[in-house]
Amino acid sequence: MPVHEDRTLFELLTLEGAQAGLSWSTILRKRDGYRRIFTNFEPAAVAAFDAAAIEAAAGDPGIVRHRGKIASTVANAKAFLEVQRAFGSFDAYLWAFVGGRARDSALGDEDEVPAKTPLSDEVSRDLRERGFSFVGSTIVQSFLQACGVLNDHRTTCFRYAEIIEARRPKRGRAR
Repeated sequence: MPVHEDRTLFELLTLEGAQAGLSWSTILRKRDGYRRIFTNFEPAAVAAFDAAAIEAAAGDPGIVRHRGKIASTVANAKAFLEVQRAFGSFDAYLWAFVGGRARDSALGDEDEVPAKTPLSDEVSRDLRERGFSFVGSTIVQSFLQACGVLNDHRTTCFRYAEIIEARRPKRGRAR
């Protein structure tokens, strides 16, 4: 479902980067550890991490202890705050790439879910220009799917129809 809350967007972006080269089950098992260490994904708090906080996080078995990914999370928090300042919110920045409306891929059963798209290439490039890291096109494609910018469910999947229905305007009763 489409996500519009900045803290949740930061969490999803962080977890997508952490997952690079690993299984999703590993990251999901450690999600509570990430929330604890990264102060419930509050970007301002994470941006304030110093070398000692990064070192402490690298020693915590509650997350993947990859120093590069941990340092990237801190740097991404700083870049995230800059995007918020420039656009009013990360949500406004992100959803501007699709004109505020999620894209439906309308994949059939025989279609492959793409690992990356021209949209993920564009968003990835822009994020990197703004100082983000661990935001390659494949990671960004997964992020766009996770936060609902892209609906890559197959048209035969129950979730595809739920997402389409949730976006339809609700009609009130005539009086």
